[in-house]
Amino acid sequence: MIITIFTKNGLVMAFLIVGVVMYVASLIAKLTKGRIAGSAIAILLGLVLAYVGGVASGEGAGGLSKIPLFSGLGVMGGSMLRDYCIISTAFGARLSEIKKAGLAGVISLFIGIISAFIVGGILALMFGYKDAESIATIGAGAVTFIVGPVTGAAVGASSEVVALSIAAGVVKSILVMIMTPLVAGVVGLNNAKAAMIYGGLMGTTSGTAAGLAATDARLVPYGAMTATFYTGLGCLMCPSVLYLATKAIFG
Repeated sequence: MIITIFTKNGLVMAFLIVGVVMYVASLIAKLTKGRIAGSAIAILLGLVLAYVGGVASGEGAGGLSKIPLFSGLGVMGGSMLRDYCIISTAFGARLSEIKKAGLAGVISLFIGIISAFIVGGILALMFGYKDAESIATIGAGAVTFIVGPVTGAAVGASSEVVALSIAAGVVKSILVMIMTPLVAGVVGLNNAKAAMIYGGLMGTTSGTAAGLAATDARLVPYGAMTATFYTGLGCLMCPSVLYLATKAIFG
């Protein structure tokens, strides 16, 4: 009877599953003493569950959503709620706030996005992808794990490539979390302006916020502010200007 209720109320079941995953991820994050954010761990757990679901159902790309009990995950992960999440991420960003970072902060945004896109594109080539859609999507994933799926959906990349772009973004986020406190002294990450520039170069709001929290919690609002703009600007640049540039080079 319980299974029938969950099957008929799939979206409610999906929220329950995500809540449990977030709770488990937060417990694991506490074990790392805050050096790895719970959101990054939750994404990794979600990817593992998707893989297990794909294997168990035999449907592959559908993941857990192909199992009737978890069909609500297909609605939750659909384009409507995905686009809502992306918009809500950038909703709090205000142009007046970015002015506080100055010209250096604005320039750091463009340098950070373009350099991450190029690195991701090179990795895509090393993995054997030759088409512009795949290269641009994986390159966008290296910008952040939000920009990757947005670009993949816009340019028509395969679900396999979109998954790789998310993985690239998650790896980057975890690296930023771990490396930030280690390099803070070397790069002079000890004041508000440096934190804003750092957020603009690294992006990945969760990675930057967790890394700065482990360095100096007072710097978190400044780094997170430009990192938020980074995601929004990445969603604009990667499927348009950077994809067209990739298309011009690789056809």
